[in-house]
Amino acid sequence: MKPPKQFSNSLPEGNSEADFEQELQEVERSLFSLKERYNQVQSDREQKAKWQQRRQELQQNKNPTPEIKAELRQIKQQLEALELNLESQLFSWRSFKKPFWQAVRFGGMGVIIGWILKSCAG
Repeated sequence: MKPPKQFSNSLPEGNSEADFEQELQEVERSLFSLKERYNQVQSDREQKAKWQQRRQELQQNKNPTPEIKAELRQIKQQLEALELNLESQLFSWRSFKKPFWQAVRFGGMGVIIGWILKSCAG
């Protein structure tokens, strides 16, 4: 019984071993980049939790001093920066690149087909 083509040890026809190695390196780079982003997100989430806990501790103080108010403003700024960093890591150009170009391509085709139909009907 012949093994399925997807489990074959040979490379697909038309591809050289160099192409395969290049694609494999690209996959490895993408995986490394994904791991780095994941670690950064985890670190930012932990830092965010610490800042939120500290802010909550300071807000429970009945008589806030100017130092406490200044620290609360600094914590607020840190939390905003972390939120921005977390949001920017969730949305990147890579995640929108394929849908963007599909919308451009099919939207453009729709406009062209519309012009053709209008000229035929007109």
